[in-house]
Amino acid sequence: MTNPTELPPPPSAQLTHAWSTSYPMTPAAAALARKGARRRLAAWQWRGDADDAVLVVSELVANAARHGRVTGHHLWLRLAVTANGGLLVDVSDPVTDFPGFDGGAPAAPQGEGGRGLLVVRQLAQKVGWFPRPGQGKTVRALLPPTR
Repeated sequence: MTNPTELPPPPSAQLTHAWSTSYPMTPAAAALARKGARRRLAAWQWRGDADDAVLVVSELVANAARHGRVTGHHLWLRLAVTANGGLLVDVSDPVTDFPGFDGGAPAAPQGEGGRGLLVVRQLAQKVGWFPRPGQGKTVRALLPPTR
């Protein structure tokens, strides 16, 4: 197991908006999460780059659906806007560890897989993860209020 990199959430008093929902652990989860995130960010009139945020959501949800799948479980997506306008994206799945998070193998030059975390790291200010004992893990990305 890699050592977790925790990005603690700000106290709830420092959040202006928060929303969470679950998705089935299927390939369709990423598309559903993109639609839900885009709607939520528009409703909040979030001032950051919504396209970047939706891409981060999509990559993290796709990773959770692919690598965190456990029969009978769902993944959870949480979006929260911080007081300074940043966006927290949390994706939780039932698998506790995250092998390869801290400098795993580089993305292969061909193929579709292996680039999700690289994309997330390029778009987010910070990316980390932490185990939730007895429940799995959460991967967290913090996006800036504006780019």
